[in-house]
Amino acid sequence: MEAELDAAVDLWRGYVQRHRVISVSDVDEMEDHLREQVSTLRDAGLSSEEAFLVAVKRMGNVDSISREFARAHSDRLWKQLVLMPEDGGRESNRELMVVIAIALTAGLAVKTGFSLLHDETLGLNVSLLVLPFLTGYFAWKRQVSAAVAVALVVPFVLAALVLNLYPFEDGGSTVVLAGIHTPIALWLVVGLAYAGGDWRSDRPRMDFIRFTGEWFVYLTLLALGGGVLTALTVAAFETLDFDIEPIITGWIMPFGAAGAVIVAAWLVEAKQNVIENIAPVLTRVFTPLTILMLLALLGAFVTTRSLTGIDRDLLILMDLILVLVLGLLLYTISARDPLAPPALFDRVQLVLVVSALIVDLMMLAVMATRIAEFGSSPNKVVALGMNVVLLVNLAWSAHLSVRFLRGHTPFTALEHWQTRYLPIYGVWAAVVVVAVGPMFAFA
Repeated sequence: MEAELDAAVDLWRGYVQRHRVISVSDVDEMEDHLREQVSTLRDAGLSSEEAFLVAVKRMGNVDSISREFARAHSDRLWKQLVLMPEDGGRESNRELMVVIAIALTAGLAVKTGFSLLHDETLGLNVSLLVLPFLTGYFAWKRQVSAAVAVALVVPFVLAALVLNLYPFEDGGSTVVLAGIHTPIALWLVVGLAYAGGDWRSDRPRMDFIRFTGEWFVYLTLLALGGGVLTALTVAAFETLDFDIEPIITGWIMPFGAAGAVIVAAWLVEAKQNVIENIAPVLTRVFTPLTILMLLALLGAFVTTRSLTGIDRDLLILMDLILVLVLGLLLYTISARDPLAPPALFDRVQLVLVVSALIVDLMMLAVMATRIAEFGSSPNKVVALGMNVVLLVNLAWSAHLSVRFLRGHTPFTALEHWQTRYLPIYGVWAAVVVVAVGPMFAFA
């Protein structure tokens, strides 16, 4: 009973914390009040579930509470955007110093990699030059145990051995495949560090999905801003007849790229709920646009007379589109209030999933036909496996979405499915690196 009540309170707390004008201390106070209400109602004879629902109802609408806090603390939203919080104290300064040190060390690792490794080997190892430092940051921040720390180190050591000992042929397909899938597999290790080793629970995994979306938004913003600043700097020095391109390519880019990965993660941690209100809006904008694109592509597929005649580059682009659809689905689920009833956007999301499912089925048919006619290759095997993984996820997601819209299944069922299925992608990426490599080592 207590475990179920704690889970319900955690769910309620997560929803409240997404309202950016309500601070953590305020949420703590609200949770204490909620638990007092639950305790009083249980003493009156209600069950834990009934007491929780009544107590939440008495707490009032969270949006109304959020507006009340906004009026009372109108400066709080602006303070969230300040890089150095006024009341952060020694602990905030200490974390910032740690982040800067980790970012500089990651930049030095990338700079060293650029100097010692040739292009193909660098492409294979680039994720090993950055992601261990990001993992180390979360391991430090979450104060993980020694056992978890060892578990975090082992995958990076194995990946380094695999990538650098396999007899890949220069320019071969498996080199490219290994370079693409290694960061995907190692991102799962970052997730383990982010969750503080608690990977068995659904909530830490869903939090990591939300972090991934927000981190990507921050990283994109940093990259765009850095790109504009670099271009202006180069243009200004050119007018003075100074060629600073060697400095840009040799120092600024390695340190900037590696540092941006670490700093973006720190920004998500330090400014939680600031960008989170932007990213869901982006998903609501791009979801219907993606549906239109998928429907247009389906129409184009129908007019194609031969499955084997479909261009190989189109298959690669379609795989990227399906990954985009999965990203939209995952982040929309992570940002949605699980207690809210079905709404119009849930139906729009179902249309997106079904459209992607149909496209995936057609892609599988094309791939199977090409393999039967022309034989297998590393690219075909990997693409076929990835589309099977996507097919299972999309099919069951569509099933759960239909049941949710009909009121037969709570939204948390879809949330739990995605968090439990999330490690499959990392495992599949690891299989590509470890198994497909030797299978086609000289392809």
